[in-house]
Amino acid sequence: MAENEEKREVERAVIIGSGPAGWTAAIYLARANLSPIVYTGAEVGGQLTTTTDIENFPGFPDAKDGPELMDDMEKQAKRYGARVVYEEVEDVDLSTRPFVLRTGSGQVKSHAVIICTGASPRMLGLESEKTFWNRGVHTCAVCDGGFYRGKTVAVVGGGDSAMEEATYLAKLCEKVYVVHRRDELRASRIMGDRAKATKNIEFVWNSVVEEVLGDTESGPFPKMTGLRLKDTKNGEAKELEAGAMFLAIGHIPNSGFLKGKLDMDDTGYVVVNEAQQTSVDGVYAAGDIHDHVYRQAITAAGFGCKAALEVERYLVRQGLAD
Repeated sequence: MAENEEKREVERAVIIGSGPAGWTAAIYLARANLSPIVYTGAEVGGQLTTTTDIENFPGFPDAKDGPELMDDMEKQAKRYGARVVYEEVEDVDLSTRPFVLRTGSGQVKSHAVIICTGASPRMLGLESEKTFWNRGVHTCAVCDGGFYRGKTVAVVGGGDSAMEEATYLAKLCEKVYVVHRRDELRASRIMGDRAKATKNIEFVWNSVVEEVLGDTESGPFPKMTGLRLKDTKNGEAKELEAGAMFLAIGHIPNSGFLKGKLDMDDTGYVVVNEAQQTSVDGVYAAGDIHDHVYRQAITAAGFGCKAALEVERYLVRQGLAD
């Protein structure tokens, strides 16, 4: 059930998702006395709950624990009157007014909706990958690359994102391996040429990761030490020393429940305009559900702010703000 007050017959604004975009939208809408409901989803706090130290979120010179930052945002939203429901929205009907959102326990109607369900990084599917998650295995160089200054790391992937991750890490690390399953890149030529021209980047062609290697016995936390690779042409195995692996093989937007209901691009990201407006009037999106370029906590929060301000204006136009 929602906290602080009972649900109205028709809500003015509902937020789906509880990452930095969702909580920021909730803070803004709550401070505007719109008393939004936030459906957190199964993973309260989103991807940031899997990040230990966040060093690039403004205002925290000594870094900030990811789950702690999300918890603080939730408390801030509640303080101003946001109501939080720890459930997942399983289906939506955006063809009717007001909109209808369905969860495992029932449904809620709302005049406006902000979708902040984010995206999930594509993983290799290895058990060892789980063992060393955030202990060597990462999906964001900008977020976590600073922990590996002066060390040797590996980037897995062959697209523009992988090249961007590799060139960024090359500024921090002594050596960067780029592990790619083919013998040519999928990346644009300019991105590929830039990475190839970087002296401390070395390409490991025709290779896939079979296992993440490391020490799980000598300390309280696992420590990654390298990768076991398999040659895609001859099947031979070899080991690569590396203190971290950054996966850059894509993200999967959490938009399955919206298929056929909102305009999306070919990869499932929700299409929005500059005001965070989707193809349905009154429905907005913020964060990694539409952003496949920046994917940062601070940009997600900014998109959440924009969406909330636009929802407030939308409700005023509709005569529903009071």
